[in-house]
Amino acid sequence: MSNKNQFSKYANEYKNHNIIQQIVAKSLVRELKFQPKRILELGCGSGQVFKHIDWEIEFYKAIDASSSMCELHPKAKNVEVKCFDFDTKEFIDEISKEKYDIVLSSSALQWSKDLNKIVKTLSLIANEINAVLFTSNTFKTIQKLTNTKSPILDETSIKEAFSNYFECEFETILYKLEFDNKKELFDYIKKSGVSPNASLSFKEAKKLYKEYDLNYLEFEVIFIKTVSKL
Repeated sequence: MSNKNQFSKYANEYKNHNIIQQIVAKSLVRELKFQPKRILELGCGSGQVFKHIDWEIEFYKAIDASSSMCELHPKAKNVEVKCFDFDTKEFIDEISKEKYDIVLSSSALQWSKDLNKIVKTLSLIANEINAVLFTSNTFKTIQKLTNTKSPILDETSIKEAFSNYFECEFETILYKLEFDNKKELFDYIKKSGVSPNASLSFKEAKKLYKEYDLNYLEFEVIFIKTVSKL
C-alpha cells in the first residue's frame, strides 16, 4: 500500500491519530522569525499548519499528494490548494517560476525519493525554508524487532540534502507517545500515517504484538531552519 493511500484511507479519522503531527505543525509556525506574506507549503494535509497562521497573507499555496487531504484543506481567494507528488516533474514545473518569502513543510518531506532535488528547486524560489521531517528512528524498536528498514529518510540524509544549498540550524527531538494498552498502541500505528511496515505477514505481526513491551511509541523529528543560502 502506498503512503498516499494510507493517508487517504484514514483521512477522516486522521485528526485523532496525528497528535505528533499537530504538535510539530504548531511549533513550526510558532518559531517563525517573521510573518511571511507569500507562503508555499508542502504536505499541507487538512490544514494543520495553515490554521496557525494568524496574520495577513498575500498568497498561500498548499500542496499535498493526497486528494482527500486537499479537499479538507481550508480554501480562500488568496489560497491555492493543489494535489501533487513532490517527486514528480509536474510538481517541479508547477513551482519553478514562482517566488515565495518562505517554504513551510511539516511531517511530509521524509517520504521524498529525491530530497536533494526538492531542496535545490526550493532554493531557487525562496530564501528560507522552515521544515520538520520525521526521521527513520520513528518506531525504531519496531524496526529492530521485525528486522525491517524504515521507509523514511534518516537524519544524516536529511541534513545533507538541506546543507547542500543552505546554511541551517537543526534540532532533533524524540517524542514518546504513551498508550494505556497494547491494542490502542497498535491501532495507532495503523492509522498514524507514518506506518513502519504495512507489509508484515500475519505471523510477523503477531510476533511483534507479543514482543513489543514498551507502553509508548517512538517518534523522532528533525526541525530545520535555513539561516542563509550557500
